[in-house]
Amino acid sequence: MTTAPRRYHVTTFGCQMNKADSERMAGILDDMGLQWEADPYQADVVLYNTCTIRDNAEQKVYSYLGRQAKRKQEKPDLTLIVAGCVAQQEGEALLRRVPELDLVMGPQHANRLQDLLEQVMDGNQVVATEPIHIMEDITKPRRDSQVTAWVNVIYGCNERCTYCVVPGVRGVEQSRTPEAIRAEMEALGQQGYKEITLLGQNIDAYGRDLPGVTAEGRRQNTLTDLLYYVHDVPGIERIRFATSHPRYFTERLIKACAELPKVCEHFHIPFQSGDNDVLKAMARGYTHEKYRRIIDTIREYMPDASISADAIVGFPGETEEQFQKTMQLTEDIGFDMLNTAAYSPRPNTPAAVWENQLSEEVKSDRLQRLNHLVNVKAAERSQRYRDRIEEVLVEDVNPKDPTQVMGRTRGNRLTFFAGDINQLKGQLVKVQITEIRAFSLTGEQLIPVVA
Repeated sequence: MTTAPRRYHVTTFGCQMNKADSERMAGILDDMGLQWEADPYQADVVLYNTCTIRDNAEQKVYSYLGRQAKRKQEKPDLTLIVAGCVAQQEGEALLRRVPELDLVMGPQHANRLQDLLEQVMDGNQVVATEPIHIMEDITKPRRDSQVTAWVNVIYGCNERCTYCVVPGVRGVEQSRTPEAIRAEMEALGQQGYKEITLLGQNIDAYGRDLPGVTAEGRRQNTLTDLLYYVHDVPGIERIRFATSHPRYFTERLIKACAELPKVCEHFHIPFQSGDNDVLKAMARGYTHEKYRRIIDTIREYMPDASISADAIVGFPGETEEQFQKTMQLTEDIGFDMLNTAAYSPRPNTPAAVWENQLSEEVKSDRLQRLNHLVNVKAAERSQRYRDRIEEVLVEDVNPKDPTQVMGRTRGNRLTFFAGDINQLKGQLVKVQITEIRAFSLTGEQLIPVVA
């Protein structure tokens, strides 16, 4: 009698890097003969890929784990895994808190999942959080999309922002070689993927740990060099990259984005605060004036470029006057999208133990005021799309209206229009915009005229 294959479920919290890691770990589980299960409470192997950038994401993980731990008491062969940043941060302390766990593994160990699970199958409770050199990514990810794909180019982060837990949990910067990145992109192009997002926690730092200097003394293997190197991969129609750091964002990179037709005119560059003293306390390494110059330069080269960013309000010691400078910067630049957050103290970060913490009421009030301004400015920015013809890469059906498909413009604006997903998925379609909202658009497909 053959036994049914074990079924697995992966739940992902947090950033694009985590989503990419989850796809790689799911690919490993597929290769091990396990089958995907959509319901975490029906799966035999449950993996939570966790985020510790804010406290609420971490608490959500613990509530999910509590329910699975109860389930394990009735189903002892359930395998429970915590991966990602909470795993790295807490390590063995997680086993004391949730003794039902089988495997605790940090982000650097994602490619080692099979080896670690084999140790679990031998009856061990395993903690893998030691710093290692990340093995070259030879896994075949189980990708969520058939149209767009993430490609990691650099792991880790060497920055030391005083609020951020990422360097402690994701380790030092490790760049993949340009050849390995291009090979992965070529395989994706052959599989029919149309859009690639190159990923790094601090992507502008790409290549700093790789050898190579030009005859003129310029360092080779920068992100700019990588864009030129991978730009002509067959089948790939669009290239994006994230996340950028203003400290390393150069005019040479901006010029490359303007010159290379496949690179989308969309830049995600967090500014975090509009006040120089707060930026200094955050150890961000730039001023608001430098940030503004970067945006001005982008708009000189690409006037229509979409700009998105991240901002934190209520950082320890932030005064109302300093907060107003964040509001002013948001007003002046007019972001297409701004991810906002109230400051959340994180373990083992310098700012968490400072005595000048602000009250939750003040943080909440500032967040609400900034969010209102973000919505107003995004709606203003959207006006430029009115009646325009935009190229949309169709990704999926509109979950709220099955008669419509959805995709993104080059500027990363979500766009809906009537159409059949079976015919249009993965196609680049010309769409005339008819309706405008702050963060999305609706339009009508332009039918090409057949001569």
